Amino acid sequence: MRIPRIYQPGALAPQQSMSLADEPANHVGRVLRMQSGDAIILFNGDGHDYPAVITETGKKSVLVQINAKIENQVESPLKIHLGQGISRGDRMDFAIQKAVELGVTEITPLFTERCGVKLDAERLQKRTEQWQKIAISACEQSGRSVVPTVHPALNLDKWLGQPTEELKLTLDPWAKDTIKTLTPVTTVRLVIGPEGGFSDREVQLTTSAGFVAVQLGPRVLRTETAALTAISALQLQMGDLA
Repeated sequence: MRIPRIYQPGALAPQQSMSLADEPANHVGRVLRMQSGDAIILFNGDGHDYPAVITETGKKSVLVQINAKIENQVESPLKIHLGQGISRGDRMDFAIQKAVELGVTEITPLFTERCGVKLDAERLQKRTEQWQKIAISACEQSGRSVVPTVHPALNLDKWLGQPTEELKLTLDPWAKDTIKTLTPVTTVRLVIGPEGGFSDREVQLTTSAGFVAVQLGPRVLRTETAALTAISALQLQMGDLA
């Protein structure tokens, strides 16, 4: 049986006895219904796994004993910063979840002219926190021990203007280049438009910012499909996807 992997923020060390934080304790105790003596794996985002055993469970608390610290070598050599146009409903959640499973290292939600999502400061803060939780959950599921950062949402033009040495890519169904024609690199900044795509002005902005247009094939893909397809192709060409 697969040992559950649980994100536990804060410092972790072998031989440490500790109480899990409220959210992971609730998941272990009430959702998974684990008992004293059961094995779990903790991680805190530092790239290591911490095998542990549950020593005590209560209605609101779970105590564990950490047994070891093991380097978790599942991170891709390719670092991808995804700039994802914010989409409606659960499509954004899906895109973030799958992008993390495929190995992205950073995600910035982007407000674009056609994103169709209006959020005040309070709702945006809650959505950002939710997106980060989705990233953590995806790490638990996929076996990653480095948690990608979900940055606060930005307007597209501000994100495009950030200084970077990464290879900058955008998608265009009519582009001449494909990911296969690119020279392999170790860092990529990939921008994906929202459901309605980029406006003509935004396309020009990406070009002016030095983003290289590439195409994924003859079919036009939905925004969440485009992100996952592009990340998969990049990982296959330059990263660790077999």
